[in-house]
Amino acid sequence: MNKFLALLVFVAVLVIPMQYVYGHGLGLDTIKSISVGSKKILVTAQITPTEFSKDSEKQIIVTATDMDTNQNVSDVTLLIGLHHDGEIIFEDSFFSSDGTIIIHVSPSDDSNPRIVGERNPQFDAWYATESSSIELVGPVFSSGGLYHFEIERIAINETGNISENLGSFFADVTLATSQLYDERDKDGNPVSFGVKSYYDKVSSLDYEPDTDSVVFEMPFDWREQNISHVPIVHEEIHFPKDFGGFFAPSYVGKLNGIELFKSSVIIDDYTDEAERIVHVVISQDNLRYLKQVQKDVINETQSMQFTLEPNNNLIFPVIAMTKDAQVQVDLSWDPLVIEPGKNTKFIFTFRNANTGDLLRNTQYDFIISQNGEDLYKKSGNAQIGSDFVDYAFSESQKGQTSIRFKNLQGTDRSTEFAITVVPEFGQLTFAMLSVAIASSLIVGNKLRAN
Repeated sequence: MNKFLALLVFVAVLVIPMQYVYGHGLGLDTIKSISVGSKKILVTAQITPTEFSKDSEKQIIVTATDMDTNQNVSDVTLLIGLHHDGEIIFEDSFFSSDGTIIIHVSPSDDSNPRIVGERNPQFDAWYATESSSIELVGPVFSSGGLYHFEIERIAINETGNISENLGSFFADVTLATSQLYDERDKDGNPVSFGVKSYYDKVSSLDYEPDTDSVVFEMPFDWREQNISHVPIVHEEIHFPKDFGGFFAPSYVGKLNGIELFKSSVIIDDYTDEAERIVHVVISQDNLRYLKQVQKDVINETQSMQFTLEPNNNLIFPVIAMTKDAQVQVDLSWDPLVIEPGKNTKFIFTFRNANTGDLLRNTQYDFIISQNGEDLYKKSGNAQIGSDFVDYAFSESQKGQTSIRFKNLQGTDRSTEFAITVVPEFGQLTFAMLSVAIASSLIVGNKLRAN
């Protein structure tokens, strides 16, 4: 028992927590603390909706806020440039009496983008009226990915015009993009891979059946000026759960040939019943580390080439999160191979998903189920943030098994893991990490100064 308690404390205290995040500048980005006269101005650039769709009605919203009063700036004029895929969409001046500039996007077959609306002669800038909105018309927003805002001038009309040529300030806004790629397995059978990018558009994807690896690539500017604007890069790989060639307990991720930290690659078997999702999440600190490692070739490598390879080594703990991203559950078990007729000790820890701190006095329901039927249930209270359950599977209880945690903290929060119970002398069991990530969770709208 003393040995087990020591293991329990080790698991509870030493596990490095990880926050689950969606992406860099997803739909919105903010330039913080621009000095205009005596004012400190915060400028927010936004594109709605945040996920690219050709049929959706899109808007560009730029807002100027006085940081001292937390109120919008009245009678403000901004010189705004918008770039995408290395091309300029527009660069022009816009006026707003209430501090918010709204530009309605109207895609058309015109040869060049243009602004349509009323022009304020006093400020020589586009502005909206009760009868006329500002529109961006032309061959625009035909794809998602990275949209680059450049703010070059801010003018505020108070007792007189305060006009400042401040240089350039940048905001990068991403429209999440989903792409499908049709590949072939070792036997020539078709298999579909999906990529969802919360940064820029993926330019290519290849599945290599000889090595069971996926390689995909997207543009990336490795200059420090850009990295300082990127709190996170997040990519998702989707593939069918029944595709055995690429289904593994864990994966090795590489970026431009450099192995990523294990915490950067996260398996999600919970969000979609038919698909496994593998998240690749790279923080700003990791980007700087990767730049340093590849510094000799970085000037010639303005891209990110990701490689994902199956790894049959199970790494404890496996981690899952409640759908509202508030509670993180760490799960381990002993012995590693779960066999019928032998006792298995399941050890679990509850954490604050944002801070990694232990959640003490956490109520829970622990449920083991197979084929939709519950085999075992225990209700408990993890007073020190951790607890354990002993269970021995019978000979008839082999195969795919679900470990669920429900009614966490007396609420409807829940999460789920999948494991395999194998016969004696069978293959090594593996865990399929199931992570619940709410699609509405958007992290990465980090305030930052240029």
